[in-house]
Amino acid sequence: MQLPGQTNFYKGKVRDVYTIDDKYMVMVVSDRISAFDVVLPRPIPYKGQVLNQIAAQFLDATRDIVPNWMINTPLPNTTIGYKCETYPVEMVVRGNLTGHAWRTYKSGKRELCGVPLPEGMKENDLFEKPIITPTTKAHVGHDEDISREEIISSGLVSKEEYEQLEKYTLALFERGKEIARERGLMLVDTKYEFGKIGDTIYLIDEIHTPDSSRYFYLEGYDERQRKGEAQKQLSKEFVREWLMENGFQGKEGQQVPEMTEEVVGRISERYIELYEVVTGKTFQKHDLNYAEMQTKIEEALKQL
Repeated sequence: MQLPGQTNFYKGKVRDVYTIDDKYMVMVVSDRISAFDVVLPRPIPYKGQVLNQIAAQFLDATRDIVPNWMINTPLPNTTIGYKCETYPVEMVVRGNLTGHAWRTYKSGKRELCGVPLPEGMKENDLFEKPIITPTTKAHVGHDEDISREEIISSGLVSKEEYEQLEKYTLALFERGKEIARERGLMLVDTKYEFGKIGDTIYLIDEIHTPDSSRYFYLEGYDERQRKGEAQKQLSKEFVREWLMENGFQGKEGQQVPEMTEEVVGRISERYIELYEVVTGKTFQKHDLNYAEMQTKIEEALKQL
């Protein structure tokens, strides 16, 4: 797809990003799916639409906290927004000892990204208050853990700006938790990306989607913790778990297990389930072709 005024194109793991007149961005969220930094061989129907529509709803619901990049969504899987100068760090915020934080803790370490972790915690326990564990942004390969002190001392982000990013991160996470609670969910952890235009900081990219966040069901959470049982969750973690059960963690020499129609269908259903639970709306499937997409995007760009 070539768009009028297009000055750049970037094909990411799961998104196609078009730069228009070096001022706007058109982000098409594809149905491609990645895990362990590998794009899996088969797309997941409606995944792009799910992610884009959840992100749009949460971007609208947080505009009072921080300006964001989104201008409009001309298609269910497409957002048009402002091109920002991106900060080179991702703000990962955690309310629970889960995922990467738990794996670090389980290995015996009691510090993550310079943040001390208390003794005596179990997997999925709540932290006394949310912690921020930033990572560097990698276009290829893995993002790397980094501490607040390293970010500021290395000049990646100035102290004043980083402190503002922290404030925005915690306020966004609190809003996300409030909305999740209304839906019977717990927002466990997530990540935010920021950029700026001039001196103004903008929230960019997607927020509170199953690809960038982890949710637990609130009902039964305390009981499951008491019994040491796994939490019932809605996130992309189930894809990673399926891959690990089938011997794949993205390591050299490992083969992606066969993605049968049943597996693809099951993953698609889980994404749609998460959309409906998180947004409280019934999912409406949209099947799009490139010709229709191009026409609608061009029409939307004329309105800018």
